[in-house]
Amino acid sequence: MSMQARQQITVDFDVPAQMRDGVILRANVYRPAGEGKWPVLLTRLPYGKDLPLGTSLMDPTQIAPRGYVVIVQDTRGRSNSDGEWDPMRNEILDGEDTVAWAAQLPYSNGDVGMYGISYFGFTQWAAAIQHPAALKAMIPVMTWNDPLNGVLFRCGALELGTTASWQLMMGLDVLIRRYRSDPDPRKLGGAIYMLTKEMDALAKQGYWSLPLKEFGPLKRNAVAPAFFESIGAPMGREQAAPLTIFGRHEQVTVPTFNIGGWYDIFLQDTIENFRIMRTQGSTPEARQSKLLIGPWAHGIVTNPIGELDFGFASSAALIDLRVDFVSLQLRWFDTFLKGIDTGMLNEAPIKLFVMGANVWRDEHEWPLARAVETRYYLHSQGHANTLHGDGELSTQAPEAESTDAYVYDPNKPVITRGGALLMTAEFRPGPFDQSSVEGREDVLVYSTPVLEQDVEVTGPVKVHLWATSSASDTDFVARLVDVYPDGYAQNLTDGIIRARYRNFSHGGAEELIEPGKAYEYEIDLWATSNLFKQGHRIRLDVTSSNFPRWDRNPNTGHVFGEDDAVVVAQQTILHDAAHPSYVLLSLAPAQ
Repeated sequence: MSMQARQQITVDFDVPAQMRDGVILRANVYRPAGEGKWPVLLTRLPYGKDLPLGTSLMDPTQIAPRGYVVIVQDTRGRSNSDGEWDPMRNEILDGEDTVAWAAQLPYSNGDVGMYGISYFGFTQWAAAIQHPAALKAMIPVMTWNDPLNGVLFRCGALELGTTASWQLMMGLDVLIRRYRSDPDPRKLGGAIYMLTKEMDALAKQGYWSLPLKEFGPLKRNAVAPAFFESIGAPMGREQAAPLTIFGRHEQVTVPTFNIGGWYDIFLQDTIENFRIMRTQGSTPEARQSKLLIGPWAHGIVTNPIGELDFGFASSAALIDLRVDFVSLQLRWFDTFLKGIDTGMLNEAPIKLFVMGANVWRDEHEWPLARAVETRYYLHSQGHANTLHGDGELSTQAPEAESTDAYVYDPNKPVITRGGALLMTAEFRPGPFDQSSVEGREDVLVYSTPVLEQDVEVTGPVKVHLWATSSASDTDFVARLVDVYPDGYAQNLTDGIIRARYRNFSHGGAEELIEPGKAYEYEIDLWATSNLFKQGHRIRLDVTSSNFPRWDRNPNTGHVFGEDDAVVVAQQTILHDAAHPSYVLLSLAPAQ
């Protein structure tokens, strides 16, 4: 913004908004100085409106001078807002009430847009399913629609890495509110000291705590009852209903600009939010929704990501060397809240970053119409263990082949290394060399021959795995990897399936498996966009753990969360004519 366009602004702190049950929520309001009415940009977050995260996504002091009222509100039970903190469960009605309140402010022209990332991406959807009349457009960044697909659980496995660290972090404000009226300041200091000790020890000790129903790091501080409610109702639709947008998209009538990252914890739901709105939106405006995906991790939109440098143009600082992240969002709101023809609606609805090629590309649908779904089958002579084994990956269907076997010991799980993470600082998200992981005997490694030409994979990635186990319940994990000529193994995307929930995605009930019986498991690896260059190899890793990102399956078949001891499982992967195991890749020919 030029200096000539800059205007004076007025900031009002802790502006109260009364919810329908009488609870007062408070917001900071930034607006152009003087008399007038302007459209409103609203964000609602639990991380503190007065803290840096409250203004990080779009700096209100830069946005208000452009003719917007910017409202940053503390959600119920957080920071300066009243009420009780119950994560995510009050955002539907509170969101609807706040949009109506914002539209009626004396300096509002009655039109409201919402923006925000993660939790405050969800607060947008939560308000929108009530279709408040004043809401005109949204920009949900890196957020979910189904809490059983990456928030609380993933295909039956607990999102331990995310939930444990997030709940501990959120506990700081819980303790401040709990002790802020206590005349003895030592109580608050002591409580915070104990909580931060748990946070610091989580990676090396806390994550290993069993049984999960008595999860020590959270139990000792009594700051996260919601965590234990999830343990008591694993994959429970009723328990997760207030957190769920999936199945309610038709109630959302406004256009959404969905922004995600290939290494984001909510990648799949970001894509689905776009796809559903674009193809099935209940209004013409909803069907104008857009999607942008960078090579980013959760909340990390700068370069490099993980160990890799994707180039300056990959950064949100100057996307495709054309537009910064804030200006991109303002173009969207200028279009729908000010009626300005920014040209945005004439552009392709999708912009993707193709890793490997390290370029941005416009697309018109998802999945890509030109992509060819191709099966890459698992092969071996019975010794696919480690990257030095004989595991192979090819488009040729298997005939008579030996099985591959490994031992899954929950006391010695495969340790998380990169990926779509939101965990403690020891576990950094993004791409990291998987060679050390692939050196383990309990990791099966299947690779193509060296590629003779470039192969682009852009689209959904699913693994169909035939397997037996000695246990009555266990896990299987699969990971897609790009192997460089020097052996560097870049993780692209991964997924997990808990055996008892193998039929859950198709509407089936929880059911234990019969030890020794072969089952076909569908493991959803979500999606990626990557150019496997000539001289590289496409690889699939198969194992039974990725801890502490996901909780360890104790292999007992007992009620979830009750085990304080584990059982070793003997795992066998089949890949013959009767049991073809494969990864389904979307090959995108060059345009």
